Amino acid sequence: MSPKTVSPAAVTAAQALRVVVGRLRRQMQDASAVGELTSAQASALARLAMSEPSSTSLLAGAERVRPQSMAATVAALEKLGFVRREADPDDGRRQLLFLTPAGRTYGQGARASRHEWLARTLAQRLTEPELAVVNEALVLLERVVES
Repeated sequence: MSPKTVSPAAVTAAQALRVVVGRLRRQMQDASAVGELTSAQASALARLAMSEPSSTSLLAGAERVRPQSMAATVAALEKLGFVRREADPDDGRRQLLFLTPAGRTYGQGARASRHEWLARTLAQRLTEPELAVVNEALVLLERVVES
């Protein structure tokens, strides 16, 4: 489908959804601030928890940042004791990144904080019928991200 065949309603929905998802992501990051990590560090830690082991370059690509920026982020996480490095057994030039027990514990606490914040906020700001609409919309959005 070329951009010319996209309906105005789809364009409007895409713009609004992008803005709302970005704001929601930032608020969830703020809700999980259970320490002194920057949002970049917390995001890298969460990404590593989902795809461990990884490398600095793979994390950079996934987070859409420059490898040099991710290298600084990983170095800070390593200094805090949240990440450890091991030589890649298949490529001696590459280092694999793993969460330490402290990194895993921090990540679990942050994830729980985000979940609790979102559930509490939904319950406080939306009625039961509105929550039903959100759940219906999630089914539709799931179709958008299916491969």
